[in-house]
Amino acid sequence: MGKSHTLKVRGDFACFTRPEMKVERYSYPCPTPSAARGIFEAIYFKPQFYWQVERIELLSWPSYLALRRNEVKDKVPAAAVKRWMSGKAEPEPLWADGDKFLLGTDQRGRTQRQTMALRDPKFRLTARIVPRPGYESQQNAYDAQFVRRATQGKCFQQPYLGCREFVAFFSYLEQPEQDGKPVDYSQDLGWMLYDVFDLRQTNGSDARPFITVFQARIEHGVLEVPPFDSPQVRKPQPE
Repeated sequence: MGKSHTLKVRGDFACFTRPEMKVERYSYPCPTPSAARGIFEAIYFKPQFYWQVERIELLSWPSYLALRRNEVKDKVPAAAVKRWMSGKAEPEPLWADGDKFLLGTDQRGRTQRQTMALRDPKFRLTARIVPRPGYESQQNAYDAQFVRRATQGKCFQQPYLGCREFVAFFSYLEQPEQDGKPVDYSQDLGWMLYDVFDLRQTNGSDARPFITVFQARIEHGVLEVPPFDSPQVRKPQPE
């Protein structure tokens, strides 16, 4: 068992979409374990370990704000980007909007989506590093390097709160017990998304989706997250 690390995270907006409301995005009152994992990985990540989120705490009451945003319907294929980078093909624009002359169709390249986002969210996230088989001896080195990076505000990419445009700001807490108590907020969230990848496998660009869920409940501002290998985390049955 490695050392537990705690981050204090805040932002202007956040949206952790409930899967049952995918078209019109409606946020959970707190991050999903996969969203919390992404924040830790943005600071420090290696294929030799994975992050196990242990606890998510609410430091502010959920306050919702309705937003309407323009979203593009298509995305640029990765194979096309590689051809452009190698010079084998000329870059082609992805039209977010335009008329029939530009798009060749009456269909617009964008669509409007309604979002119920969190306003001024503040969370306290606790997680620990779990080395993969054969790398257990590096546990202390991984922990020390994460502490150095987090305390200096370093990250490989800017962490975000559910959507990339909702930037997350973080600080490392050496003594989280002295940072104050979470808000007195309780809610049964039902089945909550746990993660979209199999944490036991090394995630890469070719990683296949592996959807897992668990019964989530916030008690007095605290969401306790079970370990990934726990029977509380429902996983797809092997084919």
